Amino acid sequence: MAVRRLRARGQASPAVVWERYERIALWPTWSPQIWRVEADAPRIGAGVHGTVVVPGGLGLPFTVTAVDPAARSWTWVVRLGPVALTLTHAVQAAAVGSGTTLMMEGPGALLLGYAPVAGVALRRLVAR
Repeated sequence: MAVRRLRARGQASPAVVWERYERIALWPTWSPQIWRVEADAPRIGAGVHGTVVVPGGLGLPFTVTAVDPAARSWTWVVRLGPVALTLTHAVQAAAVGSGTTLMMEGPGALLLGYAPVAGVALRRLVAR
């Protein structure tokens, strides 16, 4: 199991960035690797289950495992067959705009391949 951390800063306020995370239907608007999301709730919350549909139409099941709205952080687990990727997101205020971090835990080769795509999504997430 490997760990990798990504960061991005942008002009969007922390409240806007958190709303983009919290409202599941918004994920495809800033995350190009997510074409569609089907979930059993409109907002993230511990225990929410669903499927993210990625390019090629592949559906990846996910479960939100923790949410802390006060800290603006949340964790979810995404699966591809027997392989699991744990993603922990957090939003921070910055002098101007906000920052976001993503800690990824999973197989090293998967993290290496996913990091560039995730970096693009994070930059779009915090953009105005």
